[in-house]
Amino acid sequence: MKGLLKLAELKRSTYYYLVKNFDRPDSNAELKELIQSIYDEHEGRFGYRRIRDELRNQGYKVNHKKVQRIMKELGLKCLVRMKKYRSYKGTIGKTAPNILDRNFKAEKPNEKWVTDITEFKLFGEKLYLSPILDLYNSEIITYTIGSRPTYSLVSEMLEKSFERLTEEDTLLIHSDQGWHYQMKQYRHALKERGITQSMSRKGNCYDNAVIENFFGIMKSEFLYLKEFESIDHFKQELEKYMDYYNNKRIKAKLKGKSPIQYRILAQQAA
Repeated sequence: MKGLLKLAELKRSTYYYLVKNFDRPDSNAELKELIQSIYDEHEGRFGYRRIRDELRNQGYKVNHKKVQRIMKELGLKCLVRMKKYRSYKGTIGKTAPNILDRNFKAEKPNEKWVTDITEFKLFGEKLYLSPILDLYNSEIITYTIGSRPTYSLVSEMLEKSFERLTEEDTLLIHSDQGWHYQMKQYRHALKERGITQSMSRKGNCYDNAVIENFFGIMKSEFLYLKEFESIDHFKQELEKYMDYYNNKRIKAKLKGKSPIQYRILAQQAA
């Protein structure tokens, strides 16, 4: 026996533990099934902390260390990160002061929005995505996508996002110093609505860190994990991902809720 254990590089205590527990049912079988199910539903995007939060949402109280250990046993890893589109072309219009000043906390919806443009390259073509994100709950208010980074990409996004506003809203929109946001048309559209414009300092991505972080998440969870048959297929899948991000993707800072769940619950409690 001693020789066999040495050959198998197995401790005597480990051997007897395995023999003793060989026929025992797995007490974590149900939990393992649930963890695998959550992992599969979210296509490998959730790590152990998010899976723990989702388990709690389903009524299971379990320590994050246990979830981490079981995921390791099951061979489950969070599949994950990240080209930034540089829209800065110097001062071609008017820039605005950095009023947001990295204060990314908002007390209510439609108080502070952030926006930027990112670039994809698929099938030898470039695509440009322009979303607006609400700092209150990280919800994507709306987005536009196009094959060229023209001003209409931003103007159409603005028009769609304005549908969310009420007369009571006092809004600030923050961006970088990209040429779109320096345009007279852009500044006029905000002024007409009584919206305050804020801009990052030149070349300082940390001033708009929340939208930059969203791009990183979206690229790692969506762009790099999916296979697309065409540009149209990519756009269809992007729409699905945006819906998933707003409605199902839970965040620790939102108390384990998705952006829309968090907003609705807060509004019901008010």
